Amino acid sequence: MRILVTAASRHGSTGEIAQELGKALRGALPETGVDVVPLTRVGSFDGYDAVVLGSAVYFGRWLDEARWQVTAHADALRERPVWLFSSGPVGDKTVPDAEPVDGVELARAVGAREHRVFTGRLLREDLGLRERLAVGMVHAPEGDFRDWVAIRAWADRIAADLRVGSGIG
Repeated sequence: MRILVTAASRHGSTGEIAQELGKALRGALPETGVDVVPLTRVGSFDGYDAVVLGSAVYFGRWLDEARWQVTAHADALRERPVWLFSSGPVGDKTVPDAEPVDGVELARAVGAREHRVFTGRLLREDLGLRERLAVGMVHAPEGDFRDWVAIRAWADRIAADLRVGSGIG
């Protein structure tokens, strides 16, 4: 079995979540091949038996490149187990209230088994001028709010689902 973990990340935070998911999946499924590749370098999903795909969320939406990949490859993604994740809400805000506008729609389009929202990281020094102005207007708190325990636990749930579905383990 081969698993692709991929994400669209503007400043690296979502890419780091993808890396951690890949590491956790390798640990939980040592008999499988797990590739972690930035979404910008994914040409097709051929050769993969399962896909975990995510995007950073800005102003309630996935990044354009992620929306495009999911839409353009919806048929191929529907042929295999797919999990989607979003990263973006920051601060103490509850994650369910921060569901991206397009997350449910994209999950439905590819028949995703689950769409999960993780809190993200916001460091003003990583942002361009327009982004700094925008986060200042909405008073977004600065810091790293990613929940690594929840991220690894989700990878373990994906691994358990793949074990049951494929008969491995």
